[in-house]
Amino acid sequence: MLPFRLMYLLSDFTFFILFYITPYRKKVVMSNLRNSFPEKTEAELKVIMKRFYRHFCDLIFESLKTFTASQNDLLKRVTLENTSLLEEFYKKNKSLILATGHYGNWEWPAITLPYHSSHLATGIYQRLSNQFFDQKLRKTRAKFGMKLMSTREVADFFEAHRNDLCTYGFINDQSPSDPKRGHWMKFLNQDTCVFTGVEKYAQKYDYPVLYGRIVKLKRGHYKLSYELVSDEPRTASPNEITEKCARINEELIRQDPAFWLWTHRRWKHKKM
Repeated sequence: MLPFRLMYLLSDFTFFILFYITPYRKKVVMSNLRNSFPEKTEAELKVIMKRFYRHFCDLIFESLKTFTASQNDLLKRVTLENTSLLEEFYKKNKSLILATGHYGNWEWPAITLPYHSSHLATGIYQRLSNQFFDQKLRKTRAKFGMKLMSTREVADFFEAHRNDLCTYGFINDQSPSDPKRGHWMKFLNQDTCVFTGVEKYAQKYDYPVLYGRIVKLKRGHYKLSYELVSDEPRTASPNEITEKCARINEELIRQDPAFWLWTHRRWKHKKM
């Protein structure tokens, strides 16, 4: 419920606690950074890590702010580019798959989707173990016009809405729980298993794929721009769409590494 200015002061205090007093996953973060950027010095990596933790704390509070923020609050903080791409496909009677990664703030741009697209906005999310927060998340997204489906509901949801014009949002850079079902590729200098769900559903239903590039303009302000990945997914070669999405994400991370989610154990699976 705090005004944005006070919220960011609380974020600064939280950063001090998580970074200096009770370090949160600092070993995981530094290990991920070292392996991803072997060309950088320890001093450079520490600067990136410190900037990441500042952003990470902002992200925590920005995500919580979503529960009470108004439509105008969020629309003022997300700059939009290339949204005409979505309308072009809507006029062609085409549903779309929208891919993005854990870069910048993926929550606020996703919430603006119903206001810049004529499609029914849908998103895939990992069901929360806490039932209260799970229901709260669904309710919050619904008030802005987005329909959520859990990872367990994806196949049935696609089939149920195959005659509707929808955008299907995928966050595409998690580590698959079963590496045998993913695609292995080099990503940030490491053998990485990546999800193939975007490509799988794009080819099954012949839905074009767009990537949502999210960049942080300044504290509390982001830009979302769309880039065409494939408008004819069934003609793409195996794993072409999967790798294109990963390369866009990698490009964003290399431009400014501080804004990716480094606390995850992204490389827990090893290529056999």
